[in-house]
Amino acid sequence: MKLVVAIIKPFKLDEVRQALSAIGVNGMTVTEVKGYGRQKGHTEIYRGAEYIVNFLPKLRIEIAVTSNLADKAIEVITTSARTGQIGDGKIFVTPIDHALRIRTGETDSDAL
Repeated sequence: MKLVVAIIKPFKLDEVRQALSAIGVNGMTVTEVKGYGRQKGHTEIYRGAEYIVNFLPKLRIEIAVTSNLADKAIEVITTSARTGQIGDGKIFVTPIDHALRIRTGETDSDAL
C-alpha cells in the first residue's frame, strides 16, 4: 500500500477528483495549505500599496491506494493537475505499513 500526497493548485481539484474516481480511487483527504517552492511567492497591489505574498494557497490531497494502483494514480494526478505554468505542485509517495478501518476492523488493503 502507498500514501500518495499531492500539492496542487486549488482550481484543479475537481479535475483531479474526477480523474481519480474514474480509475477506482474511492476516497481522499483534502486540506487547504499555503507554501512556496521555486515560485517564491509574488507581488500584489492592495489599495495602492504593493506587498509581497510569500506563501501561496494550495491544496494537499492525500490518497491511500494499493501498490499496484499507485503508479496509475500518480499519472492521473500529474496529467489532470498540470497547467504548464510554474507552481503546478508536487507529488510525494510513501509506503503504508498498516491500515485499519475503525468501523469494521478490516485491515490493510481491505481497509482502503
